[in-house]
Amino acid sequence: MTHSKSPKWLRPLLFVTGGAILGFAYYYFIGCQSGACPITSNPWISTAYGAFIGVLLSWNQKTPSKENVSEKSN
Repeated sequence: MTHSKSPKWLRPLLFVTGGAILGFAYYYFIGCQSGACPITSNPWISTAYGAFIGVLLSWNQKTPSKENVSEKSN
């Protein structure tokens, strides 16, 4: 069975897109109509904020290298 590795940019792209969609959905369904809420009163700001949260969530944590994993199993 062959396992193809996805490109490095695919995960961040999916997270940013998903975050932007969720940010806009938050504005649309829950947003502030009075304009007093700085993030949710503007669709552009809430979408950008959601995309930024997607960027933060897409960053990989440091994963152990194969050498470190084999040393721990011995």
